[in-house]
Amino acid sequence: MNRSTIVQKLSELGYKGAKEAYDRQCEDTGMQSLSFDERLFDLLDAQELFLKNRRIAMNRKLSKIKNKSACISEIDYHSSRELDRSVMHALAALDFIRMHHNIIITGKTGTGKSYLAQALANCAIEGGFRSYYTRMPSLLEEIRVAKIDGTYTNLLRKYSRFQLLILDDFGIAPIMPDDAVNLFEIIEERTDINSTIITSQLPVGKWYDYLNNNTIADAMLDRIVYSSHRIEMKGESMRKRNQIERITAE
Repeated sequence: MNRSTIVQKLSELGYKGAKEAYDRQCEDTGMQSLSFDERLFDLLDAQELFLKNRRIAMNRKLSKIKNKSACISEIDYHSSRELDRSVMHALAALDFIRMHHNIIITGKTGTGKSYLAQALANCAIEGGFRSYYTRMPSLLEEIRVAKIDGTYTNLLRKYSRFQLLILDDFGIAPIMPDDAVNLFEIIEERTDINSTIITSQLPVGKWYDYLNNNTIADAMLDRIVYSSHRIEMKGESMRKRNQIERITAE
């Protein structure tokens, strides 16, 4: 059996990773000295890596994350921010997702809440977890539309299946009583099953009043706040600081 026949069969089966590894084996004289089992393992390993990378690429595309370059290793640990490097490294290990824990990131505008959330989400995607990013105003509008056109059940199902959901800008706009109920239903569908990261300019102590629904507030805070990893972003606006640094550099 010649090489072209094997290449054709691998192509027909869709084994792109194995095909590329086989081509490499044929061109690399050093690999031709390997045993049959070693060469077969190399093909299988290459195919597994190809499928993993394809899943990661697809998850990244579907995640709707705005800053796909946000990275844990690029976090600024300037003393004014009071970020604990060891805590961030622990979260980057992604055990919080495996244990279905949540994260709440609070702080003033511009302090890097969204960047941090998206950096963790990008890390989660690289780790093989399905992640999704949305801003809270967009989510609430999406729910309102789904209730009108009869697709609300499908929407709940959609948001329940992401292993990590980022809800950015909680509390940035006024919330209606129905909005609080709808948001709780999203949270309830995910409780003890998947993980959620919430960013907010509002201190957690003001969430109860913001929700303006005692029953829903009690239930939501019980499911999200009391069992979450809490990060408070401090220091000056990163946008302002970066702008000053750019002007100074010029």
